Amino acid sequence: MNDQSKVSNWCVVSMASIPLVMTLGNSMLIPVLPIFEKKVGISSFQTSMIITSYSIASIFLIPIAGYLSDRFGRKMVILPSLVFSLIGGLIAGYASWKMSDPFLWIIIGRVLQGIGAAGAAPIILPLVGDLYKDDEKTSSCLGIIETSNTFGKVLSPILGAAFAAFLWFLPFFSISFFSLISILLVIFFIKVPKKKDTPMELKEFIQKTKGIFKEHGKWIFTVFTIGAYVMLVLFGILFYLSDSFEKIHHLYGVKKGFVLAIPLLALCIASYISGKNIKGNVKIMKGIILGCLAILTLCVPFVGFLRDQLVFLLCLTGFIGIAIGALLPTLDALITENIEKEERGTISSLYSSSRFIGVAAGPPLVSLVMKNGLNVSFIGAGLFAVIIIALVMFWIHTNEKKKPQPAEGSS
Repeated sequence: MNDQSKVSNWCVVSMASIPLVMTLGNSMLIPVLPIFEKKVGISSFQTSMIITSYSIASIFLIPIAGYLSDRFGRKMVILPSLVFSLIGGLIAGYASWKMSDPFLWIIIGRVLQGIGAAGAAPIILPLVGDLYKDDEKTSSCLGIIETSNTFGKVLSPILGAAFAAFLWFLPFFSISFFSLISILLVIFFIKVPKKKDTPMELKEFIQKTKGIFKEHGKWIFTVFTIGAYVMLVLFGILFYLSDSFEKIHHLYGVKKGFVLAIPLLALCIASYISGKNIKGNVKIMKGIILGCLAILTLCVPFVGFLRDQLVFLLCLTGFIGIAIGALLPTLDALITENIEKEERGTISSLYSSSRFIGVAAGPPLVSLVMKNGLNVSFIGAGLFAVIIIALVMFWIHTNEKKKPQPAEGSS
């Protein structure tokens, strides 16, 4: 199964369905947060916690799920995780439907969904690495997986607004429905390669993981930092746009969803193109990373200043979407292709955890600075990209074997 000819198209579709469903499970709620605020009677900060509670649960459990997938198999972790996501959606939806004060139970449901997300989407990255031996094929498949993720972000505002227009709590139930579809696809179409080696004991595993960070820690830390940063910027801006579209530009419902999808469509297209062209070449990856961070440095500081100018705001956030979209599959490939199979699940899961830190932090931070300090915050976020550019230049090195090298030593 380690050859592309043995990996069926349905297997790729099944893998791609998981990040799509997990993305819908979070991003689909962003355009309807103002509706939740009114219907449940909560503050803007409490509303942001509907997103953050999902992400916080994932942050702490993703590394555990990664280790379990390395030890017991990818599919054995993915399937129960999707069941958690299904149950969480039912709890949040039922509470919103039947309870007069559903906020606590919505959060409980979202935490369960976050637990499900921890063992689902992040495990797909090492699974792709297990299925393919060729770096170019791995990069291409990872591009499809990340494009599915970003395509979910494009669909999310449209579907979320459409479901909420029918019943305001329907987005919660829809997450359960999509999770069920993914469960069936995984059961029938994903055939995981059989493990030939005896899984490492925990003590040995910890020692080996420490060795990886000792040898490759600088470039791994840099990739983790970029992952957290771009997701903080993305979800912070999405929260900001969702609020601004209603309060300033008077866009509501499905119309608002379509407008919110414009920068996300740019992100999706850039993700697909990037995934198709990096071809496992670290030199190309480094160039993409530097170029995209430069775009973020130039664009992010001006987001707050264009709040009243809808067309210019969409153009600017479209450029930001292109930069983030090109970055995501590049970072995925850099991690997946340069870590040995035995530790791939844990390292890629730690990387996914770093991304969820950004997802968790973005909405509440923006909600806190929305009235005072919004422009300064976006300027600071843009300037932080300059620091990351320096990290990339000094800590991600390339050589003829196309592997990242720590700045001071061997590969």
